[in-house]
Amino acid sequence: MGVAQDMSGIATRPSRPVLMIAHSYYEEDPRVRREAESLVAAGRAVDVLALRRPGDPGQATIEGVQVRRLDVQRHQGAGLLTYLGEYVSFLVRASVAAVLGHRRRRYGLVQVHSLPDFLVFAALPLRLVGVPVLLDLHEAMPEFFRSRFPRAQGRVMNRLLLLQERLSIAAATEVITVNEALRDRLVGLGVDAARISVVINSPSLRRFDPAGYPRREFMADGTLRIVYAGALTPTYELDVLLDAVARMTSDRPDLPVRVDLFGRGDSEPALRSQVARLGLEERVAFHGRIPIETVPAAIAAADVGVAPTRQDRFTDMSLSTKAFEYAAMGKPVVCSRLPMVERTFPAGSVFVYPPGDSAALARTLLTIVGDAEARGASVLRMLTTTQGLAWELVAPRYLDMVERLARRW
Repeated sequence: MGVAQDMSGIATRPSRPVLMIAHSYYEEDPRVRREAESLVAAGRAVDVLALRRPGDPGQATIEGVQVRRLDVQRHQGAGLLTYLGEYVSFLVRASVAAVLGHRRRRYGLVQVHSLPDFLVFAALPLRLVGVPVLLDLHEAMPEFFRSRFPRAQGRVMNRLLLLQERLSIAAATEVITVNEALRDRLVGLGVDAARISVVINSPSLRRFDPAGYPRREFMADGTLRIVYAGALTPTYELDVLLDAVARMTSDRPDLPVRVDLFGRGDSEPALRSQVARLGLEERVAFHGRIPIETVPAAIAAADVGVAPTRQDRFTDMSLSTKAFEYAAMGKPVVCSRLPMVERTFPAGSVFVYPPGDSAALARTLLTIVGDAEARGASVLRMLTTTQGLAWELVAPRYLDMVERLARRW
């Protein structure tokens, strides 16, 4: 590692690299990528330890970020024990890789992305020798597990989940999370507010720039094109969307409707069966997961973006980034009426419907078709809101935090 000089020519200590640990496929994780690429753009080297998809090489350089893929795959839809085994396997491998990497690279900071929270212990060997550790809590893990594994609920399990959360936070130097609701929850649990910062999960307007794609006028070809880009998991009530489309085709047979689903997940088999049962094969297309780089083009080709989310304790504290992405591309946005949706978006900016109500969702979509004035006003309000929360405005605060922590080492 060479010696850097400041503008006066005085020798200064070079910036040490940042190590990120993320139990995700790096290419598919927008938050991890935004943060890593922002650090690289600011002049700091970044290494990432991530999951490895079958067929992927063990190492790659992506937009200047050095990615090492550990030989662990995700098991979406598996049972609780399978998930825990996957988590522990990744934690052990990541810990060994972090120690070996630190010998060569001398990291200035380790940033650990949840889930799981306890992945922070992969950085414990580095923490013990003085390297600061930043824990990035994407979700509330206890609420996530209650939502994902309802049969595993119980007093003992809930206490264990809360305990691992507290221990994980205690093991970190500082914590960041994605919204004020999650921050408030942590403070309510007794976490020192001074140790928690909010770095919202907003899109980069450089990536989601409608000027870079052919403009589609609303229903330019006479067809209402609805897009969903995200995970096909039980958290997202795409079954309600399909029921709504079936209602629309029954009530308005003159209105051609097309739904494009971009994503994968354990709900896909059930959704495909539902499409066949409802006779929507000509109206619904499953495209699989697409790279982040091609998501803006998929949205640009649509008329309406939907973020249908099932309501429970977990989603009451979450906000779908998809809403921001659709808005950035100038599309009307439809969301379930959830607390964070109402807390984040001004009235009249996003179209909402009661979670689980397919009839209301169908009416909402038909309102977008029939009311051009409301549609246009919502697009402008959502675009203004999104521009005010864009990653380009959030990134400097994140970068300052990293610099402050990394200077300790």
